[in-house]
Amino acid sequence: MSDPKYAVALAPVHSLAIAGSGERFPVNRIFCVGRNYAAHAREMGQDEREPPFFFMKPANAAVDASAAVTIPYPSMTSNFHHEVELVVAIGTGGANVSMEHAESLVFGYAVGLDMTRRDLQFAARDKGRPWEFGKSFDASAPIGAITPIAKSGALKGGAISLAVNQVSKQSSDLSLMIWSVAESIAYLSKYEALQPGDVIMTGTPEGVGAVKAGDVMHARIAGLEEITVRVAGG
Repeated sequence: MSDPKYAVALAPVHSLAIAGSGERFPVNRIFCVGRNYAAHAREMGQDEREPPFFFMKPANAAVDASAAVTIPYPSMTSNFHHEVELVVAIGTGGANVSMEHAESLVFGYAVGLDMTRRDLQFAARDKGRPWEFGKSFDASAPIGAITPIAKSGALKGGAISLAVNQVSKQSSDLSLMIWSVAESIAYLSKYEALQPGDVIMTGTPEGVGAVKAGDVMHARIAGLEEITVRVAGG
């Protein structure tokens, strides 16, 4: 069968670096777990354990942050927030995955930032509308080099932190996630058949806040490649 002819040019494939490898990880979809640390849920005005919920970012939100990188300050906002998160890269697909089997889908882990136009997110939330303009925009997901699970092992805990201009803003531990990586994968797979190349951002701890043009964010998770992300301008 011959290759199909497309009416318009194909969009570029967005991909991420893999630590210690010349291969790349192609990004398919980006799923994000909302309010997955209790203290962050409280600072967002919620104070109860609820089933996990997800929103999505497009593949072109992903930015390879395996080396220091600069992202734009997005349009239509004056309240641009940082959220450091553990990123899970899916290497094997599956639907209705059991919690016991969930981690077998994981290719590896990385440090990521869920950058957010907070004013737009809150305006949408207060009107009962989708969060898309607040969360789902170009370059809103800088992600570091992926460390394969064969090297890191399954991450159950470990320090997670973010500093802005060398001042600590977020500091917690992965063990404080309300829904573990395995639970999030199993729950999500009931609604969406996961596919190779999917990425799951697992939520942020407390301490989120605004950055401005020229600010430099440094994000760490124990055992993974650190990332440095600058906001353009300033």
